[in-house]
Amino acid sequence: MDAGIHSGNRWVQLTDGHDHSHDYRGASKRALLVVLALVACHMTVEIVGGILSGSLGLLAHAAHMVTDAVALGLALFAIWISERPASINRTFGFHRAEVLAVLFNALALVVLSSWIFYEAYTTVVEHAEGHHHEVEGATMLIVSAIGLVINSASAWILYRCSRDSLNVEGAFWHIIADLMGSIAVVASGVLVFMFDWDLLDPVLGVIIATLILATAVRLAIKVFRVLLESTPPHLDMYELCSVMEDEEGVMLVHDVHAWTITKGYDALTLHVLLDPNHVNDPYPVVSKLREVAYNRFGIHHVTIQVERSAADCAENHHVGHLQARSRAGI
Repeated sequence: MDAGIHSGNRWVQLTDGHDHSHDYRGASKRALLVVLALVACHMTVEIVGGILSGSLGLLAHAAHMVTDAVALGLALFAIWISERPASINRTFGFHRAEVLAVLFNALALVVLSSWIFYEAYTTVVEHAEGHHHEVEGATMLIVSAIGLVINSASAWILYRCSRDSLNVEGAFWHIIADLMGSIAVVASGVLVFMFDWDLLDPVLGVIIATLILATAVRLAIKVFRVLLESTPPHLDMYELCSVMEDEEGVMLVHDVHAWTITKGYDALTLHVLLDPNHVNDPYPVVSKLREVAYNRFGIHHVTIQVERSAADCAENHHVGHLQARSRAGI
């Protein structure tokens, strides 16, 4: 329930955001555990297959599977940590642990892609110097086909949870990179088996490394947006302020701040100036504004401070929505 505190001419609306994360966290943990078991089997098969076939592509892919296993384990650990209750020292709890896990995964992907680039370069140089690198195409093809099936199943399992958790999304993109790599390894295995194109193997490693690096950059951008407390990408602040100011009795919305605690858990604070000639009890207006923030804009943690005079507010932070409305002719 909401709690109101009246102090002088101010009414401060305090809200304790509802935690809707427990429902998807249980599903996320089950999905991560299943995929972790699949990845462990896949990793073992690829290490053995890479050694037997002499394929850099398979060994590079197997190394990526090691990081996948670590990433999945870290994601599970982050979910466990984030479920710990909030305290007086950590009023938002440990939700950001999941974000830090994604940052670690992104950095791990950068390191991995750099290693694969280096190994591919070394292989090409050795080939140019006459050191022929034999690759057993049949073994490579069989192992990579098994990996393709496992990665497809793993990606399907994680996809359903990735939309609700940045942490799971980080693990999901690890698997997607593997899936695309498996497709490339299968294609390479066919060509090596049919035409004995051994040089295609390091080329494949470069393709995989590029995919991994692109995934890492994508995840890092999302993490930095959260850590820098940027406005959630789905939230139009101009529209939010305008919709709230259209409510009866609301004169101005200002000192607006919106940020993401973790994916699916956004927070909003704002000041609202009410018309003292039309609003005697601020509580119905505040309740309506909270309903707008929750139902229309998907914000779960909302704090609203009500003012009856512009002199009540010492802050002067605006988002430019009045100018935006003026330019749009609203």
